[in-house]
Amino acid sequence: MKKNSPNNEAHSSEADESSRAAAISFVAAVKCADYDPCTVKNALERAILLLGGPSQFVKAGERIVLKPNLLLPAKVEEGVTTHPSIFRAAAEIFLQAGAVITWGDSPGFGSAETVARKCGILDAARGLNISEADFKTAVEVHHTHAVQNKKLFLAKGAVEADGVISLPRMKTHGMTRITCAIKNQFGCVPGLAKAEYHLKLPDISDFSRMLVDVCSAVNPRLYILDAVYAMEGNGPRSGINRPLGLILVSADPVALDSTVCRLMSVDVSLVPMLAHGESAGLGNFRPEKIQYLGDDITPFIRKSFDADRSPLIKKQSGNIMKFFRKNLTPRPVIIKKKCISCGRCIEACPLSGKAIYFADEKKIKKQIPCYNYSLCIRCFCCQEMCPEGAIKIHYNLFRRGIRAAENFCYRM
Repeated sequence: MKKNSPNNEAHSSEADESSRAAAISFVAAVKCADYDPCTVKNALERAILLLGGPSQFVKAGERIVLKPNLLLPAKVEEGVTTHPSIFRAAAEIFLQAGAVITWGDSPGFGSAETVARKCGILDAARGLNISEADFKTAVEVHHTHAVQNKKLFLAKGAVEADGVISLPRMKTHGMTRITCAIKNQFGCVPGLAKAEYHLKLPDISDFSRMLVDVCSAVNPRLYILDAVYAMEGNGPRSGINRPLGLILVSADPVALDSTVCRLMSVDVSLVPMLAHGESAGLGNFRPEKIQYLGDDITPFIRKSFDADRSPLIKKQSGNIMKFFRKNLTPRPVIIKKKCISCGRCIEACPLSGKAIYFADEKKIKKQIPCYNYSLCIRCFCCQEMCPEGAIKIHYNLFRRGIRAAENFCYRM
């Protein structure tokens, strides 16, 4: 096991990284039909035992942070956040192993306490006397082996802990296609720094490299994926939850996210952070390097899962290519009937209200925000943060045709 460095330097030897990428990765898959606390705990205990048991990941007396997905305030049944039954079961298992457990996240909107209270995680934490870690204070981390971002600002609570256990949720995402194991560590970037990364890294490949760097810097010891229900369609906030019935556990986030792609019937080549993650030594995404333990995942593969399977639009130079990229790239669109004029989409915009804005700032009530698509970087933060699900991702006719063809092929 690797502890976070006392001098705030995220590091591992190149030999360790290359051997990790070369070795076989193990993913434990266990059926879990619902969120009944006993059912969840039994399933999670079995999954962790398949990987060697809790002692493989924590030692008595170690300070371990549980990092759930706390995107924004939402009711538990909406499926936006990690389910409290998953959180509670993980906490109980590692408390029994003797670890000192805290929890933390930096949501996209609202405080961690507010989001945790809304979704039920705060009650679970308080019931087990688990305190909140400091995810508001940023600590400078020098990441020697980063593929792109050698200097990062990460949450003090994550950096100073002996280890982190990540509790992501299986969901679709407008920009990265999926949001699961690797991307869950983006919540270890405090506050407005997340918007800065979106602004500086609008290209999906560059943004994915940054996500890999954050994940490898935080370096969670274990990833416990909530896939009892999975969000499809307009994720990660406003999609539809459908029952899947699985809990997936692995020490390899790349293998876990690759498994999610398989379950969603999404080609791994459409998710750049997987290839970047393997290149960085974070793990394996190739099927021949992943071994599954526990229940067969084949019956859980959903060819009809509503996910974006259209080709990636790569960053190109030249005015003509920029024109085609801008017109072929999906864009956020407001559903006027759902909009409540709260302005949260404007607050979430990394461009500080330049790409999306109220036309008349003096008369905001019942006013629908406007987009300036020439400035929009297609980060979809507005869509992600909308509390009413009033923003969807729009594909032009050409892209819709490609997407329909891709979905048809996957369902054949």
